[in-house]
Amino acid sequence: MYLRDRLASLQIPLQVPDLNQGDFSQLTISRQARHVEAEFLATPSVPVTLIGSSLGGLTAAWLGQQHPQVQQLVLLAPAFGFLDHWLSRLGEEQRRQWQASGYLSVYHYGERRSLPLHYQFVEDAKKLNESQWLRPIPTLILHGIHDQVIPIAASRHYARERPWVKLIELNSDHALGDVLPQIWDVVQKFCQLTTH
Repeated sequence: MYLRDRLASLQIPLQVPDLNQGDFSQLTISRQARHVEAEFLATPSVPVTLIGSSLGGLTAAWLGQQHPQVQQLVLLAPAFGFLDHWLSRLGEEQRRQWQASGYLSVYHYGERRSLPLHYQFVEDAKKLNESQWLRPIPTLILHGIHDQVIPIAASRHYARERPWVKLIELNSDHALGDVLPQIWDVVQKFCQLTTH
Protein backbone atom coordinates (compact mmCIF):
# COMPACT_ATOMS: atom_id res chain seq x y z
CA MET A 1 0.00 0.00 0.00
CA TYR A 2 2.91 2.33 0.77
CA LEU A 3 4.39 1.83 -2.70
CA ARG A 4 0.96 2.21 -4.32
CA ASP A 5 0.53 5.59 -2.62
CA ARG A 6 4.02 6.76 -3.58
CA LEU A 7 3.53 5.69 -7.20
CA ALA A 8 0.12 7.37 -7.32
CA SER A 9 1.83 10.65 -6.37
CA LEU A 10 3.73 10.27 -9.67
CA GLN A 11 0.53 9.39 -11.58
CA ILE A 12 1.74 5.80 -11.98
CA PRO A 13 -1.01 3.24 -11.31
CA LEU A 14 -0.15 0.12 -9.32
CA GLN A 15 -2.57 -2.77 -9.45
CA VAL A 16 -2.56 -4.83 -6.25
CA PRO A 17 -4.42 -8.09 -6.89
CA ASP A 18 -5.54 -10.21 -3.95
CA LEU A 19 -3.28 -13.24 -4.35
CA ASN A 20 -5.39 -15.20 -1.86
CA GLN A 21 -8.47 -14.58 -4.02
CA GLY A 22 -10.60 -14.84 -0.91
CA ASP A 23 -9.60 -18.47 -0.29
CA PHE A 24 -6.25 -18.84 1.47
CA SER A 25 -6.94 -22.48 2.36
CA GLN A 26 -6.76 -23.53 -1.33
CA LEU A 27 -3.81 -21.27 -2.18
CA THR A 28 -1.13 -22.43 -4.63
CA ILE A 29 1.63 -20.53 -6.37
CA SER A 30 0.22 -21.62 -9.74
CA ARG A 31 -3.15 -20.11 -8.85
CA GLN A 32 -1.45 -16.87 -7.76
CA ALA A 33 0.47 -16.76 -11.05
CA ARG A 34 -2.67 -17.25 -13.16
CA HIS A 35 -4.39 -14.46 -11.24
CA VAL A 36 -1.51 -12.01 -11.82
CA GLU A 37 -1.15 -13.04 -15.49
CA ALA A 38 -4.78 -12.12 -16.06
CA GLU A 39 -3.92 -8.56 -14.97
CA PHE A 40 -1.37 -7.94 -17.74
CA LEU A 41 -1.84 -10.49 -20.55
CA ALA A 42 -4.92 -8.64 -21.80
CA THR A 43 -2.60 -5.83 -22.96
CA PRO A 44 0.41 -7.73 -24.36
CA SER A 45 2.09 -4.67 -25.89
CA VAL A 46 2.37 -2.86 -22.54
CA PRO A 47 5.65 -3.50 -20.67
CA VAL A 48 5.18 -4.57 -17.08
CA THR A 49 7.12 -4.15 -13.85
CA LEU A 50 6.11 -6.72 -11.25
CA ILE A 51 6.49 -5.91 -7.57
CA GLY A 52 6.07 -8.74 -5.10
CA SER A 53 6.64 -9.36 -1.43
CA SER A 54 7.50 -12.71 0.18
CA LEU A 55 5.49 -15.42 -1.61
CA GLY A 56 4.27 -12.74 -4.02
CA GLY A 57 7.92 -11.99 -4.78
CA LEU A 58 8.54 -15.63 -5.63
CA THR A 59 5.46 -15.61 -7.85
CA ALA A 60 6.63 -12.41 -9.58
CA ALA A 61 10.08 -13.91 -10.25
CA TRP A 62 8.49 -17.01 -11.74
CA LEU A 63 6.20 -14.96 -13.98
CA GLY A 64 9.18 -12.87 -15.10
CA GLN A 65 10.79 -16.02 -16.43
CA GLN A 66 7.77 -16.92 -18.51
CA HIS A 67 6.67 -13.59 -19.96
CA PRO A 68 8.92 -11.24 -21.99
CA GLN A 69 6.28 -8.56 -21.34
CA VAL A 70 7.69 -8.42 -17.79
CA GLN A 71 10.54 -5.92 -18.17
CA GLN A 72 11.74 -5.66 -14.56
CA LEU A 73 11.13 -7.06 -11.09
CA VAL A 74 11.12 -5.48 -7.64
CA LEU A 75 11.14 -8.21 -5.01
CA LEU A 76 10.72 -7.52 -1.29
CA ALA A 77 11.98 -10.38 0.91
CA PRO A 78 11.17 -12.89 -1.85
CA ALA A 79 10.46 -16.43 -0.69
CA PHE A 80 13.28 -18.14 -2.59
CA GLY A 81 13.90 -21.66 -1.32
CA PHE A 82 10.99 -21.27 1.10
CA LEU A 83 9.68 -24.81 0.74
CA ASP A 84 12.92 -26.47 1.91
CA HIS A 85 13.28 -23.93 4.70
CA TRP A 86 9.66 -24.18 5.80
CA LEU A 87 9.33 -27.96 5.65
CA SER A 88 12.56 -28.46 7.58
CA ARG A 89 11.24 -26.19 10.35
CA LEU A 90 7.97 -28.13 10.46
CA GLY A 91 9.72 -31.44 10.86
CA GLU A 92 8.94 -34.74 9.20
CA GLU A 93 6.16 -35.78 11.62
CA GLN A 94 4.19 -32.53 11.29
CA ARG A 95 4.62 -32.62 7.51
CA ARG A 96 3.23 -36.18 7.44
CA GLN A 97 0.27 -35.15 9.57
CA TRP A 98 -0.38 -32.23 7.21
CA GLN A 99 -0.31 -34.54 4.22
CA ALA A 100 -2.58 -37.09 5.91
CA SER A 101 -5.15 -34.64 7.27
CA GLY A 102 -5.03 -32.34 4.25
CA TYR A 103 -4.71 -29.08 6.20
CA LEU A 104 -2.20 -27.28 8.41
CA SER A 105 -2.86 -24.14 10.45
CA VAL A 106 -0.52 -21.44 9.09
CA TYR A 107 -0.02 -17.90 10.34
CA HIS A 108 -1.18 -15.41 7.70
CA TYR A 109 0.69 -12.11 8.09
CA GLY A 110 -1.90 -10.07 6.22
CA GLU A 111 -4.80 -11.43 8.28
CA ARG A 112 -2.73 -11.50 11.48
CA ARG A 113 -4.13 -14.89 12.43
CA SER A 114 -3.69 -18.57 11.67
CA LEU A 115 -5.67 -20.06 8.79
CA PRO A 116 -5.86 -23.60 7.37
CA LEU A 117 -3.76 -24.30 4.26
CA HIS A 118 -4.29 -27.39 2.10
CA TYR A 119 -1.35 -29.72 1.39
CA GLN A 120 -1.79 -29.18 -2.37
CA PHE A 121 0.17 -25.96 -1.73
CA VAL A 122 3.28 -28.10 -1.10
CA GLU A 123 2.68 -30.37 -4.09
CA ASP A 124 2.29 -27.36 -6.37
CA ALA A 125 5.38 -25.58 -4.97
CA LYS A 126 7.54 -28.67 -5.55
CA LYS A 127 7.14 -28.08 -9.30
CA LEU A 128 9.13 -24.84 -9.15
CA ASN A 129 12.78 -25.06 -10.10
CA GLU A 130 14.42 -21.75 -9.20
CA SER A 131 17.83 -22.91 -10.44
CA GLN A 132 16.47 -22.73 -14.00
CA TRP A 133 15.22 -19.14 -13.69
CA LEU A 134 17.95 -17.62 -15.82
CA ARG A 135 16.17 -15.06 -18.01
CA PRO A 136 18.31 -11.91 -17.55
CA ILE A 137 15.52 -9.62 -16.41
CA PRO A 138 16.60 -6.53 -14.43
CA THR A 139 15.75 -7.40 -10.84
CA LEU A 140 15.93 -5.46 -7.59
CA ILE A 141 15.76 -7.46 -4.36
CA LEU A 142 15.31 -5.72 -1.01
CA HIS A 143 15.74 -8.07 1.94
CA GLY A 144 16.09 -7.56 5.68
CA ILE A 145 19.20 -9.00 7.32
CA HIS A 146 17.12 -9.94 10.38
CA ASP A 147 14.45 -11.81 8.40
CA GLN A 148 13.44 -14.90 10.38
CA VAL A 149 10.79 -16.03 7.89
CA ILE A 150 12.90 -16.16 4.72
CA PRO A 151 16.63 -16.05 5.53
CA ILE A 152 18.55 -13.40 3.62
CA ALA A 153 20.90 -16.20 2.52
CA ALA A 154 18.21 -17.26 0.02
CA SER A 155 18.31 -13.88 -1.74
CA ARG A 156 22.10 -13.76 -1.54
CA HIS A 157 22.28 -17.15 -3.26
CA TYR A 158 19.79 -16.12 -5.95
CA ALA A 159 21.62 -12.84 -6.67
CA ARG A 160 25.10 -14.38 -6.60
CA GLU A 161 24.30 -16.60 -9.59
CA ARG A 162 22.58 -13.85 -11.61
CA PRO A 163 24.60 -10.71 -12.46
CA TRP A 164 21.43 -8.87 -13.57
CA VAL A 165 20.08 -9.00 -10.00
CA LYS A 166 20.81 -6.14 -7.58
CA LEU A 167 20.44 -7.12 -3.91
CA ILE A 168 20.02 -4.40 -1.28
CA GLU A 169 20.37 -5.66 2.28
CA LEU A 170 18.39 -3.67 4.83
CA ASN A 171 18.61 -3.47 8.61
CA SER A 172 15.11 -4.88 9.03
CA ASP A 173 13.03 -8.05 9.34
CA HIS A 174 10.66 -9.86 6.96
CA ALA A 175 7.95 -7.18 7.09
CA LEU A 176 10.36 -4.36 6.11
CA GLY A 177 7.86 -1.94 7.67
CA ASP A 178 10.51 0.17 9.39
CA VAL A 179 12.48 0.94 6.20
CA LEU A 180 9.72 2.01 3.79
CA PRO A 181 11.20 5.44 2.89
CA GLN A 182 14.54 3.76 2.17
CA ILE A 183 12.79 1.15 -0.01
CA TRP A 184 10.97 3.89 -1.93
CA ASP A 185 14.24 5.73 -2.58
CA VAL A 186 15.88 2.61 -4.00
CA VAL A 187 12.81 1.64 -6.05
CA GLN A 188 12.62 5.14 -7.59
CA LYS A 189 16.24 4.92 -8.71
CA PHE A 190 15.96 1.34 -9.99
CA CYS A 191 12.77 2.04 -11.96
CA GLN A 192 14.09 5.44 -13.10
CA LEU A 193 11.05 7.26 -11.77
CA THR A 194 11.21 11.02 -11.78
CA THR A 195 9.23 13.51 -9.77
CA HIS A 196 7.80 16.56 -11.51
